[in-house]
Amino acid sequence: MSTDATPDPYRDPLVLGQRMQVLRTRRGLTRDQLGGLVGRSGSWVKAVETGRLKTPTLPVILRIAEVLRVRDLSDLTGDQSMRVDLFTGPGHPRFAAVREALNSLRLDGGDREAPSAAHLSARLSRAWQARHSAPNHRDVIGALLPDLIRDAQSAVRAAGTVADLKAAQARLAETYFLAQFFCAYQPDAPLVWRVADRGMTAARDSGDPHAIGLAAWLTTQAHRESAHLDAADAVTLETLRFLEPLLPDAGTDVRAVAGALTVEAGLTAARRGQTGTAWRYWDDARALAESLPTGYFHPVTSFSRAVIGAHAVTVAVELHAGGESARQAARAEAEAIPSRPRRARHRIEQARAYHLDAQPDVALATLEQAHEAAPETVRYNGHARRIVLEEAEATSPRRRRRASELATRLGMLTA
Repeated sequence: MSTDATPDPYRDPLVLGQRMQVLRTRRGLTRDQLGGLVGRSGSWVKAVETGRLKTPTLPVILRIAEVLRVRDLSDLTGDQSMRVDLFTGPGHPRFAAVREALNSLRLDGGDREAPSAAHLSARLSRAWQARHSAPNHRDVIGALLPDLIRDAQSAVRAAGTVADLKAAQARLAETYFLAQFFCAYQPDAPLVWRVADRGMTAARDSGDPHAIGLAAWLTTQAHRESAHLDAADAVTLETLRFLEPLLPDAGTDVRAVAGALTVEAGLTAARRGQTGTAWRYWDDARALAESLPTGYFHPVTSFSRAVIGAHAVTVAVELHAGGESARQAARAEAEAIPSRPRRARHRIEQARAYHLDAQPDVALATLEQAHEAAPETVRYNGHARRIVLEEAEATSPRRRRRASELATRLGMLTA
């Protein structure tokens, strides 16, 4: 029998305050940190955790759930009738086939003829283009991934020379990057980490700076969303140190990845509440963006001149600066972003900014615009889901109706 007396909020019948304390501790947050992130004091958090204050209102519970990255609201409340998924979206119909391809161990190529690295590059290029242009991008990518995964793995096995092997490893890494986009917010969090680890391994084996930078970019995001901020910093900063000496002679794609990683460093600093550091990294990223050709758009990270303003919105939101985030949201033009899912993601960040600035009607209207651009992006985004659910409990009947209609379209509420 385990000697660990710490209760498990996923099994034991705890009240909300006790569950909140256990989940907060697991995330490595102090009471003051959690309080600051939800607009309350550390003493308020203590009062809720010890039961001296009554259960917070649903909007506050939703903010706590967002900060603690609680995937099912009932895990925080203990109320099994309140089964609302936040950061794990509904399983996509194509997820099973993608997961099977990722989990399959093929020691030979079977009947499949191994494609060349050039052939895989062309297919990956078309896949990224399809992802950026399709409103139902998960459906499109989910259809392409199983064969891409098997063929990329086959190409590595069939490589006859060191040069061929490194080229095949780079393509395999990019295939895993595409898979990581698809697997995010699906009901199998460990799979996301396995895919991230495989992508990093393949990238390092390839020796390709572009692939290594992309692997670090995705791994950093996974660490930050899991509240592993020190790990996120370690990956980002180490990779930037590796890339910086290469930048004077590097191609556009490598410089863009360095810019995307610099943004990530700023977002991690913002998550820590380090205002000056966060904006310093954003300024550095803006300089890199302005050095890129006009009209350039990185196919994986979306880093470009067009999205640098969108990143400013997210920095301000992560700093919980309501007025500044709303100002940045009003300045950043979404229509300049050529990618539908990235444009929808920017609209979601704008909605977070307006909601933080106590403009809920504008936030809902902005989420509706995000839904028009790419419904699947909104459906699987925990921040968007939290805003919609919170406004479905608003005192304004008109706002409640509008939020409930959007929630219904997104299929967010479960029995």
